[in-house]
Amino acid sequence: MPHVREVVFVDGVRTPFGKAGGMYAETRADDLVIRCIRELMRRNPQLPPERVEEVAVAATTQIGDQGLTIGRTAALLSGLPKTVPGYAIDRMCAGAMTAVTTLAGGIAMGAYDVAIAGGVEHMGRHPMGEGVDPNPRILAEKLVDPSALVMGSTAENLHDRLPEVTKERADRYGLNSQLKTAKAYANGRLQPDMVPVAIRSAEQGWGLATADEAPRETSMEKLATLKTPFRPHGRVTAGNSAGLNDGATAALLADEETARALGLPVAMRMVSYGFVGVEPEVMGYGPIPSTEKALAKAGLSIEDIGLFELNEAFAVQVLAFLDHYGIADDDPRVNPWGGAIAIGHPLASSGIRLMTQLARHFAEHPEVRYGLTAMCIGIGMGGTVIWENANWEGGAK
Repeated sequence: MPHVREVVFVDGVRTPFGKAGGMYAETRADDLVIRCIRELMRRNPQLPPERVEEVAVAATTQIGDQGLTIGRTAALLSGLPKTVPGYAIDRMCAGAMTAVTTLAGGIAMGAYDVAIAGGVEHMGRHPMGEGVDPNPRILAEKLVDPSALVMGSTAENLHDRLPEVTKERADRYGLNSQLKTAKAYANGRLQPDMVPVAIRSAEQGWGLATADEAPRETSMEKLATLKTPFRPHGRVTAGNSAGLNDGATAALLADEETARALGLPVAMRMVSYGFVGVEPEVMGYGPIPSTEKALAKAGLSIEDIGLFELNEAFAVQVLAFLDHYGIADDDPRVNPWGGAIAIGHPLASSGIRLMTQLARHFAEHPEVRYGLTAMCIGIGMGGTVIWENANWEGGAK
């Protein structure tokens, strides 16, 4: 039997994230993830293309240019040898995260040495829920509350259960996300892992996407005036939740021995991961039990975690996590460069954005050994991956 091998995160890239139907309105979804795969190979020329042994690409709405076993078609179109297989993954918002953990299992057991994970979502072209046909028994037999199928409504439900997470707190969290992202852009932090994308418009001609489209200047006063579309006098607004976005990500994963033999950089090692189910009508609670599971698998406690990249689908979901663990709303360990409220959340692609940013944080903080990426997932789930900093000044395990 093969021994379990160390799985490492070598490199990660992403496109700038656009607003749904914005700068990528006339750009194909598959072309976005192909651009990311090509960039990974360009950035790592010491990796022979034939050494890539699997490509897993996630999309939530697997239809049109996000369908047709997109992992295989993206591999072919990105110039990888025809001998490289691929497949598609769907775990809604945690698609790219699941692509990483699924490939990691294959690497750990020796099925392959090097693989590429990716995620893409073109919410302008394929709105969430396009073409779905939920089994009527889900609602008729009251397996889930009807609000479970509307993500904004699930965030309002979470507010109901956590009255201490007020609208003002959620708005302040959203404002801070914007401020941290603006500072990260000003300091050149986000740009190194963002691949420019050629875009076209029938009216305006060709262009180049080089920055996220969603970040905006705002204030607590402006945020207080925004509509609450999911409920009259609600608490969830466009200012304290992620928008609808288009974008793609990709990451290079490998066995640590192979990575070092090929001269590939090793940014972080996978320690453990956990996925769980929760009541679908409060799906934002999911990252709490998934983190408990991942910590238990790793034999760690929350005190061991020095950096957090939490997906900001809704501010209330992040604040629920922070309250559970006794972490302050503005703790500098959490989303140092802002998050999805400012940057955007193209569903299935976001997990790798979190990982790529965590890898960057690790490089800047060799004193930190462990970090985690976590996200809530539609239809009542949570996912968490714990990573070890390969730059940790204490040395290898």
